Amino acid sequence: MVMWGLVLAAVLVATLGYLCLPGLLRQRRPQEPALDKGLIPGVGHAIAIRKNMLEFLKAMRAKHGDVFTVQLGSHFFTFVMDPLSFGPIIKNTNKNLDFMEHAKELVRKVFGYQPLKSCHQLAHSASTKYLMGDGLEDMNKVMLDNLCLMLLGPRGPEQDASCWREDGLFHFCYNVLFKAGYLSLFGCTKDKEQDLLQAEELFRNFRRFDILFPRFVYSLLGPREWLEVRQLQRVFHKTLSVSHNSQKDGISNWLSYMLCYLTEWGTSPEMLGKFNFTMLWASQGNTGPSSFWVLLFLLKHPEAMQAVKKEATQVLQGTKLEAKQPFAFQVSALQHTPILNSVMEETLRLVAVPTLIRAVQEDCTLKMASGCEYLLRRGDRVALFPYLSVHMDPDIHPDPCTFKYDRFLNPDGSRKVDFFKAGKKIHHYLMPWGSGMSMCPGRFFALSEMKLFVLLMVTYFDLELVDPNTPVPPLEPRRWGFGISQPSYEVRFRYHLKPMD
Repeated sequence: MVMWGLVLAAVLVATLGYLCLPGLLRQRRPQEPALDKGLIPGVGHAIAIRKNMLEFLKAMRAKHGDVFTVQLGSHFFTFVMDPLSFGPIIKNTNKNLDFMEHAKELVRKVFGYQPLKSCHQLAHSASTKYLMGDGLEDMNKVMLDNLCLMLLGPRGPEQDASCWREDGLFHFCYNVLFKAGYLSLFGCTKDKEQDLLQAEELFRNFRRFDILFPRFVYSLLGPREWLEVRQLQRVFHKTLSVSHNSQKDGISNWLSYMLCYLTEWGTSPEMLGKFNFTMLWASQGNTGPSSFWVLLFLLKHPEAMQAVKKEATQVLQGTKLEAKQPFAFQVSALQHTPILNSVMEETLRLVAVPTLIRAVQEDCTLKMASGCEYLLRRGDRVALFPYLSVHMDPDIHPDPCTFKYDRFLNPDGSRKVDFFKAGKKIHHYLMPWGSGMSMCPGRFFALSEMKLFVLLMVTYFDLELVDPNTPVPPLEPRRWGFGISQPSYEVRFRYHLKPMD
């Protein structure tokens, strides 16, 4: 027994030594960025960045400048904080920086899906074909019908629908957008009430998984939480399996196209269910939280709400929202909402907190806008955090912490695209969807979903905060680096359907 204890101890020491050795031996080479390994061997700054990524990066930039390399667990990340130097990283004309390696690793871990080499190209091809142009128009019509179903119910509004109802604004937005998006993508049966019950159950599981997601990515779950995550994964793989959804009508062309392609390439039915889970997360993980922030900012800024309502009246042109009746609205009108577009962009500027990561394939040189050159080491990661280096830069966006609904409008009402830093025009002035190869291929549909929802809510419902003095919640610090942030606490609101004329 003692001998086995010694053997296990020796194995543990050897394993820890193997994991920690690269970090312990690593030294900064000439022309490489400043290296900060932290104090904990094998861990580096992983705990600090997990605790509050924003404050950690602020401190590192103050200490090391606009380029620095930090150890995060078993990997070394070089953060580039100067947005004027983003171009070579995003364009990557030398193909030394790869987006897919890190993305595939994350997808395998979180969703259980083993992507094909061509999976990223497939998503872009399908999105170009079905989530833009005429394909987007068709998707918007389906989404609009499902939003009306969510807001009015399968049997139409109840008799007391015009009475005030109270809910959490975040829960309400996330719930409605998720269920409408899920039904639009995965189709419906003939039993609408049963569809809504299944969508509601799926949303509850999705939210639980969503709460665990950040710590799951960082491998910081407790034993019981690990078991819960595995159980939730199995639920999604079953619910979203091809066999489970084969009897549904109206599955989106976007999803059908990708599933047919994967099937032709020999993807197993089990893996197709995991692919569907990945697509559900990619399409619905951010639209609900984004819509929450849009409505909250409008409720906190009456002049913005009034401007959006006025524009909505012009766009909807008296269209009535009636149960069991097609909503006679030309969704092409979404192209003529400059005020709402600016509100959307300003909201995303304030709450989008993604990290853009590239894997360094070969030793290479990064040339900064200042003329300085840094050597990047093979096997490392290069990371951009636009929220801090772009969205909150007062040189690019004056008074960056303040919501200004017309920030992205020119005086003549056209879209503003000219922004500057240090007197130079900056191309990457807003990056909520990523950029380059990592730019979200479904961003046009996501924007349409949110715009349709906001137009319906501000036009056909009266909305108000339960406590008008409720401050805008801080962003949840545990979600830094993951898409759209969520509020650190819920905000209560009241709403009711306006009487029909």
